[in-house]
Amino acid sequence: MLRKIRVLVGKPGLDGHDRGAKVVAAALRDAGMEVIYTGLHQTPEQIVEAAVQEDVDVVALSVLSGAHMTLFPEVQRLMEERGIGEKLLTGGGIIPADDQAELLARGVGKLFGPGSSTVDIVAYIREWYGERFGADALPPLPPPPARPEPVVGSGAFPSPSLSAPLDAHHARGARAAARATKAPARPPARATRKQPATSKPARKAAKVSARKPVKAARKAKAPARPRARKPAKKAAKRTSAARGARRR
Repeated sequence: MLRKIRVLVGKPGLDGHDRGAKVVAAALRDAGMEVIYTGLHQTPEQIVEAAVQEDVDVVALSVLSGAHMTLFPEVQRLMEERGIGEKLLTGGGIIPADDQAELLARGVGKLFGPGSSTVDIVAYIREWYGERFGADALPPLPPPPARPEPVVGSGAFPSPSLSAPLDAHHARGARAAARATKAPARPPARATRKQPATSKPARKAAKVSARKPVKAARKAKAPARPRARKPAKKAAKRTSAARGARRR
């Protein structure tokens, strides 16, 4: 029986983002490999010790902190000291092309950056394993995992075979699709006209102009009031001569 390829996925340093490492680990597992994930915040010593104890074939590091020029050479040095320098040291992360070329010249395997396909990662590890142990030792790829239901788009329903009975989920979907085809189309809603925004003085002037016809109509309907008589003016003051004659 062919042995599975054993891969250790490590996150060295203070980098706490491991979503990419978990995606790669899941892809390697689906490809028939045995994957050991060490978790976050691991030191190079802890990663190499786990690789020795688990007897892995590949050590894959995920480095997003920018310390790849320190962590990869340190892990490589420790692997040589522990007698597993012939194992494949690969990985990925935010690594510039110049640094990848330099690490490759030092003996580190191929590195994968953001956007890399997991199919390419699986093919690279299988190619290295086949060159090291021979093509006969390479285990075959397992079939892709079967999905319980076909992947459908939004608003679509899977069409099962006519011979198989409909389950509750598909029956509800078929009834909803039938109702959607029979329902008449609703008329489009009438768009309301948005009034243009005006300034405060303009709105005040519009209110005043709207009140003028109302005031004019009220004046026309109201009866004419009788004009009040003004009190009679007092007699003119006597002249100073008349007042003097009266005194005499």
